[in-house]
Amino acid sequence: MSEYAQVGNDASAKPFPGEEFPIPAGVFAETVTSVRHYTDRLFMFRMTRPRSFRFRSGEFVMIGLPNAKRPIYRAYSIASPSWDDEIEFFSIKVPDGPLTRDLQKITPGDTILMRPKPTGTLVNDALLAGKRLFLYSSGTGIAPFASLIRDPETYEKFETVILTHTCREVAELAYGFELVAAAREDPLVGEEAEARLIHYPTTTRETSDRMGRITDLVQSGELFRELGIPGLDAKSDRCMICGAMALLKDMKSLLEADSFTEGSNSSPADFVIERAFVG
Repeated sequence: MSEYAQVGNDASAKPFPGEEFPIPAGVFAETVTSVRHYTDRLFMFRMTRPRSFRFRSGEFVMIGLPNAKRPIYRAYSIASPSWDDEIEFFSIKVPDGPLTRDLQKITPGDTILMRPKPTGTLVNDALLAGKRLFLYSSGTGIAPFASLIRDPETYEKFETVILTHTCREVAELAYGFELVAAAREDPLVGEEAEARLIHYPTTTRETSDRMGRITDLVQSGELFRELGIPGLDAKSDRCMICGAMALLKDMKSLLEADSFTEGSNSSPADFVIERAFVG
């Protein structure tokens, strides 16, 4: 029997609660290994990784649940680096969401469906070589960057990596703080992350040590003044953007006004945006 349509790599995997449906052909069926809820809006989960599954850090994949004859699939950035033995996702909870209304209820041992083809533009290959890499994110848009800051290739290609993460409330920043701490202690990239990874979290509603929309902080120059670094330079800086539509639109305008050119997998350039989804 092929790896497709099997229930993960673990015989203990169990079907989704409720009526049982057969696993569709042509998809992986993997086992949830851990779940953590950060707030009433955000949670993270990890699952087994198919032996044949390969992806580039920063890519996304379509996932679903075996809870219908025709399962609903949604695009999710892979938050784990390409070398990880498991696959990690960071998700928002939408009470009436076609997928997340059930996905937020998963527990270890449940089955997740995953289509086999990863894709996306938030990958190192879509950018020209540069000195600094700015990763601009809001909400669950930090997920692809969770993968990239734990990948050795990122530190091979860039001298400095600046991860920004903007959320409404302080508790929503917790996942980002954990990621950065884990990267700095990781045996593979820890030394590079400790020396060259900068974390810049902000909130927009709840009072915190640093407040404001990242686009405003970039436009005013506050980001650069606070970090003690020069402003953006299209000759040496590269940027990735993922998150709410307003972030994508505004950062794109700011960068293009500063002579940055948008890139893609087929034509690497100065900045890239993930257009498949917003979060």
